[in-house]
Amino acid sequence: MPKLKTKSGAKKRFKISGTGKVIMAQAGKRHGMIKRTNKHIRNQRGTTVMFKGDADNVKKFFLPNG
Repeated sequence: MPKLKTKSGAKKRFKISGTGKVIMAQAGKRHGMIKRTNKHIRNQRGTTVMFKGDADNVKKFFLPNG
């Protein structure tokens, strides 16, 4: 069997934590900040942990070596 390659887009967007969870950037901060509330912008700072169902798919299909 050939080696599985990691998807290039995924390795830039996701990171696996020490306990095996998938860390991702908060969504919804690319544009349109003027219409968002300050509370929304404040709560979107930093990173978050992906939901388990989505994280399982990311680890299986996009980050097979991670």
